[in-house]
Parts: sequence; C-alpha cells; structure tokens
Amino acid sequence: MFIFTNMRQQGLKPNAVNYATVMDGLCKAGRVDDAMSQFKQMVSEGLTPNDVVFCTLIHGFCAIGKWNKAEELTFEMLDRGIQPNVVYFNTIISNLCQEGRVMEAQHAYDLMVHVGVTPDVISYSTLIDGYCFDGKMDEAVKLLMGMVDIGLVPNAITYSTLLNGYCKNGMIDEGLALFKEMLGKDVKPTAITYNIMLQGLFQARRTPDAKELYVTMVDSGIQLEVVTYNVVLGGLCENGFLDEALMMFQGLLSKNIKLDIITFTTMIVALFKHGRSKAAMDLFAAIPSHGLVQNVVTYNIVMVNLINEGLLEESDNLILSMEKSGCAPDSRMLNAVVRRLLLGGEMSRAAAYICKCDEKKFSLEASTASLLISIISGGEL
Repeated sequence: MFIFTNMRQQGLKPNAVNYATVMDGLCKAGRVDDAMSQFKQMVSEGLTPNDVVFCTLIHGFCAIGKWNKAEELTFEMLDRGIQPNVVYFNTIISNLCQEGRVMEAQHAYDLMVHVGVTPDVISYSTLIDGYCFDGKMDEAVKLLMGMVDIGLVPNAITYSTLLNGYCKNGMIDEGLALFKEMLGKDVKPTAITYNIMLQGLFQARRTPDAKELYVTMVDSGIQLEVVTYNVVLGGLCENGFLDEALMMFQGLLSKNIKLDIITFTTMIVALFKHGRSKAAMDLFAAIPSHGLVQNVVTYNIVMVNLINEGLLEESDNLILSMEKSGCAPDSRMLNAVVRRLLLGGEMSRAAAYICKCDEKKFSLEASTASLLISIISGGEL
C-alpha cells in the first residue's frame, strides 16, 4: 500500500492500529481480498491482530458471501487465544442487517452458533429486524419462536421490532394479534411500541382503533413525547379528521406542551389540503411566537400552495422574506417552484427562478428538465 511505503520511506514502521485502519477502509470499499493481503503482511511483520481486526475481516468476507473464509478466520482467531463473545458477533450481524444483507447476517449467526457462542435476545432481535426489513415475515416469526424454544424471553424491543415489520408490510391484523400476545405475557409496551402501532393503524385507515389505542397509551402513564403527538396529528389529518386534529393541536398549545416544527408543518399541509389557506398562513406566521423557526421544508410547502392558488405576488414576497430571514432556498425547493410555475403556464416567472437556480449553481432535476423540454418542444415557450 502506498501509505505504508511512504511511512517506511520516512523511517516510520506501521503499527497494528495503522493496519487495522487500512483494512477497515478496504473492507468498506469491498476490497476484502486486498484487506486480507494487508492482514498477512501485518502478521509477517510480527504484529499481533486483535479482535477488531478479525471483526473487520470476518464482516467483510460475510458481506461478499465467502463463508468458508469467514469461518477460517474465526477459528484462527480462536487459535490465537482470542475468544469472540456474543457482543462481537452481534456487531457483525447488526452491521450486515443495516446494509440490507440479511442472508449474510443469518450466516454470521450460524457461524456464531457453530463456534459455540450462545446467541442472546439482542442477536435474535437484530436478525428479526433484518428479516422484517426484507419483508420476510415468516422467517422473522420463526426466529421469535426459536428464541422462546431455547428459553430466551422476548422483550419489548423484540416485540416492537416484529410489530414494526408487520405494520410496514401492511399486516396490521397480525400486528394487533402480536400486540395482544405481548400484553398477555406481561411485556410492557414502550412509547416506541405504541408509536409503531399507532402509525400502522393510521396507515391502514383504522382511525377508530388508533384513537382507542392512543387513549390506552395515555391511561398507561407513559410519558408522551412530541413524536407521538406528530404520529396522531398526522394520522388524523391524513384520514380526514382535520377538525379533531385541530382541536387536539390547540389543546396541546394551551397546555404549553413543547411541539416541534414537524407538528406545525403537518397542520399547515392539512389546512392547505382542505382549502383553508388563510388558517394555514396564519399558523405559518405564528411559528416564531412558539419559539420555533420556519425551515426550508415549511417555506417550500407554503410557497407551492400559494402558486397553486394563483397568489404569485405573495409567493414572490415569501421567498424574499425567506432569504432575509437567513433561510436560503435549496435546490429541491427551487425545482419544485419552477415545475409548479411551468405547469401553471407562468413561463416568465419560471424563467426567473431558473436563473436563481443558475446563480446558486443548482442543477435542474430530471423531472424539471423533462417538463421544460416538453414545453419547449410543444412550442409553448
């Protein structure tokens, strides 16, 4: 490696940390064989690899499906007197699952068992999450049953992980059944568990069930946070219960409950969607009085809706006030504005915003460019 050659030319000798850093970078770049070459060079120079080095290489070989090499390194690790524990393997399994490599994570799990390391609740929960993310709910359920069979007790995290999988994959009835099973086994749901179920019920348009669950959550004494309020308010708005959402929103404000910009943005979107533009603009203007700052997302929503309603001078003034406040429009916002103006036939205004994109060195997005080309080709511009 050039870096090591350069070090040696300067009279410096690479140490174990230097090698570990380089091997980690090579593995992350998919160059696992090159990392293995550095491992051999490291050993030939009399340096002793530690558990971090082995973890890096084993993860790398698992990620490219070279199970035999991963197993060989694990046994070499054991021969060197380094005993991998469950935390070690959980790290590898977690990293692979985060990369969407659930089958590779399963092989890492199998390797863990093969070398005599007993998996724990975290091992199972992590792998269950990987299968849920991959949409393989049957495999996730088998893992839950498997951990119970060997005497491990699923905790709230395990159940929440599987519940999230059911909700994300549109299996809300199965999620409700599992939630009841969780309660029946005296596993206390956390705020995260409730939030997952509330989100799932609202997405399935089971609003009455969601409202009932929210009441149960409040009665349980769990400390509610803004995330839960955002889920409930967003769900009510999406399912056509705007008045209820507004009543709840105003009630939270009257109790001085700290809400965030997401809460206000959710309500502004809903008000515009239901044709209550003045109320939306009033709420937008009131954001600073609640100790919050309008961000580019909120400005974008208001700007596009003003254009939709033909309030072009107001939209121009809004972007000027936005820039004066120190919140500069980003590429995504300007592209959205250009598209909306082009669709509305406001060619000169669209051209002005295209110039603004150019001034800021923003590129036109593919959808914006396609629309512009279509209009030019049709002789409209």
